[in-house]
Amino acid sequence: MSEFFAQLVANQVLWAGFWAWFIAQIVKPPIHYFQHREWRWRYVLSAGGMPSSHSALIMSCTTAIGLQDGFNSPMFALAWVISMIVIYDATGVRRQAGDQARILNLMIDELFTGHPLAEKELQERLGHTPRQVLAGIALGIAVAALVIS
Repeated sequence: MSEFFAQLVANQVLWAGFWAWFIAQIVKPPIHYFQHREWRWRYVLSAGGMPSSHSALIMSCTTAIGLQDGFNSPMFALAWVISMIVIYDATGVRRQAGDQARILNLMIDELFTGHPLAEKELQERLGHTPRQVLAGIALGIAVAALVIS
């Protein structure tokens, strides 16, 4: 079992992805503060927001694989395809789900004011704007370049 952990700890692609995700999550509260003048520390552990940690994680891993194994390797091609799926999901499906949650929350507030329908509102911070995704992509590529160099 120690060989497994030694290989895991030595895996630079895994570390590149971890650090990109970690940095993206840590900077979300300060960025939110500068945009809205309020601290939201729970954003460290939440989905959505600036930058996209999903995009940072997947692009960091993809870039690290390209730097390590070559940009013409089958592993890079697979990582690229998975990256496109994750990024599409972050800006498409998850963003639409967040927009729908926002509209449903407004409808419930307007229709049932004073009569709580549910104890918990739907989560609205699910997806990302294209700008948030681009910031995550840039962060991921930069982190991978630092880790693999």
